[in-house]
Amino acid sequence: MLEIKKLSVSMDGKTLLSDINLHVAAGARHLISGRNGSGKSTLAGVIAGDERYKIDSGKIIFDECDITTENATSRALRGIFLGAQNVPEIPGLTWLSFLKHSAAAHAHFQTGRDLSMGEFLARLEQMRAHLEIPKEWLNRSVNVGFSGGERKRMMLLRLLMTQPRLAILDEPDSGADAATQKLIAQVMHEMKQTSFVFISHQKNFTELAEPTSETVLRDGKIV
Repeated sequence: MLEIKKLSVSMDGKTLLSDINLHVAAGARHLISGRNGSGKSTLAGVIAGDERYKIDSGKIIFDECDITTENATSRALRGIFLGAQNVPEIPGLTWLSFLKHSAAAHAHFQTGRDLSMGEFLARLEQMRAHLEIPKEWLNRSVNVGFSGGERKRMMLLRLLMTQPRLAILDEPDSGADAATQKLIAQVMHEMKQTSFVFISHQKNFTELAEPTSETVLRDGKIV
């Protein structure tokens, strides 16, 4: 599903990742661990196409396609999802509108046809109920006034609505209570067609997620 070959990355002339080789199998729950500052979030951002980082050498192969030079939008449409630690607030844009535009873009890219409002609302109601998200949250601006745990639930809703091939979750357990952590792990197990790369420092959460493989980073290198 994902293969990274001899990847080296820098920002403003400072090397952040060196000679990274990584293989993520289809259906994996691949844990990325290491101390703070070891390069975990950098790696997550680079895979997702964060343009702040400069790829100095190496390749990123996703689903047998070289995506090294593709931008974040192209990678997202191909099926790469990033659940970042720090998500922006977007005043004036409701979750309902945001999810509709996202789902429509993915549907058109994957199938060549437009997503009907009826299809979208039916799927949204199914996933909202599954995650026990109150209906009124959908009419609120994206992440404005949401607690850490509430933001994680909305991340899960976005994840379920887009059904990505690869989901990168950067500390999904951070700021989430025990019930939300359990729900995140449950969704990871339920999504059999999605490969997961996730970052976590918490033993309790990693035990719930049951990683199928693990990569440890230290000072921008694989240990």
